[in-house]
Amino acid sequence: MHDRVYKTDDEWRQDLTPEQYRVMRQGETEAPFSGAFVDHHAQGIYCCAGCGHTLFASKAKFDPGTGWPSFWAPIRAGHVAHHEDRSSFLRIRTEVACDRCGAHLGHVFDDGPPPTGLRYSINSAALAFESEEQLLKEQFVEEGFLEEQALEEDVGAPA
Repeated sequence: MHDRVYKTDDEWRQDLTPEQYRVMRQGETEAPFSGAFVDHHAQGIYCCAGCGHTLFASKAKFDPGTGWPSFWAPIRAGHVAHHEDRSSFLRIRTEVACDRCGAHLGHVFDDGPPPTGLRYSINSAALAFESEEQLLKEQFVEEGFLEEQALEEDVGAPA
């Protein structure tokens, strides 16, 4: 179980960029092909830009050509919440939100690839990215193999 994050509207406005606030707190959608993670191929973890909660692994990312980062599954069951979205008069959709802070992330559709057949279409503005290299460094610090200042250094840099 993860701790819920609760903030006032003023706190969200202070912590998020105007675009993030518009997407994550007002439920809007960024323009297709405009987000930072549409053509992003690094290995790592995509987290909620509002609270840092882990959401999706790069290994589940695929390109359906829609203009938004897409994933066939969240990193863990329960890390994203699903809600009925009736905001479009054309059809009922399923909204995807961060289960920790409630931020709007995007929508999920049933036209994705195997093994799930799902396409989590996520706004880049709602995401932050941690590379595998950064995650490994943080784990080594937590386990006492590296000192905190090692996080600031590049792994494999010439001595």
